[in-house]
Amino acid sequence: MIVEMRKNALPREIDDVIQKAGSLGFSFQQNVGTDKTVIAILGGNTGQISTDIFAILPGVVNVTRIMKPYKLASREFKHKDTIVKIGSAEIGGKKLAVMAGPCAVESRKQLEEATRIVKNAGACVLRGGAFKPRSSPFSFQGLEEAGLEMLAEVKKQFDIPIVTEVVDPHHVDMVARYADILQVGARNMQNFSLLSELGKLKHPVLLKRGLANTVTEWLTAADYVLAGGNHHVILCERGIRTFEDSTRFSMDISSVAVIKKSSHLPVIVDPSHAAGHYSLVPSLARAAIAAGADGLLIEVHPNPKEALVDGLQSLTPSDFRRLMGEIKSIAAALGRSV
Repeated sequence: MIVEMRKNALPREIDDVIQKAGSLGFSFQQNVGTDKTVIAILGGNTGQISTDIFAILPGVVNVTRIMKPYKLASREFKHKDTIVKIGSAEIGGKKLAVMAGPCAVESRKQLEEATRIVKNAGACVLRGGAFKPRSSPFSFQGLEEAGLEMLAEVKKQFDIPIVTEVVDPHHVDMVARYADILQVGARNMQNFSLLSELGKLKHPVLLKRGLANTVTEWLTAADYVLAGGNHHVILCERGIRTFEDSTRFSMDISSVAVIKKSSHLPVIVDPSHAAGHYSLVPSLARAAIAAGADGLLIEVHPNPKEALVDGLQSLTPSDFRRLMGEIKSIAAALGRSV
């Protein structure tokens, strides 16, 4: 249930709504805008009470029910687009955010070279995995904390924020000490213990869509982070599993438009995991920007032939530079920049 307060509502009027919610056993979340406040009344039994209970309170101008499973991620709760800021980078504004780098941190030399490549080409965030959840237990699992330390070192050396994946609720605090953005991978989208832990932080969270999850399930997962008080959530479409086997996953480009209509959260696209092959990545990346995505998450390796993880879908330095030039042209046509 959404309670919309009148413009410049008095603090005591807002408190009356909050106290009423508490007396009924409900929790709440406030969205304080520049001129008015919106309060989300949360709880499993809100559908059993009349909206008049809140509508009659002083300062309340409108009360509506949110019929969708997700509440805090919805446009009804917050009409204005959320912009997530990391240093000088912004995700969700007019400027597109390109996050690029190797799938996995392999060595200090590899990471330095990759960082130099992507930053010089125009990327604003370095991506690199220290913990790598793999389908097979015999595959390279990442350098773990040693990899996080390397990421922190190149972050300082090149003055660029980093995004890296966290896979275990017990590792959240450790990863947060090194990373600027904590990524939740597709296989963990509904790891609710992990999402709840991330909700306790102020670090931005990059939430990837699950392999076989609907947009509604994706946004409801985002609510777990938002409900904890962490409002810095970035969504990432990375393709879903369908009957089609010509690509690694099927890129659901329509999800970008659906998110823009249904949610205030920024959404970026990972064309690398959807494509599964470097030759297809540029086409999907261009399509994502044209569809209105707020940025891209792209795998770039100094020498993909030597990559320990996902070399087939990683762009070479020259391919990445070429792609950056192409998406700048598309962005400009849409009134945006890179």
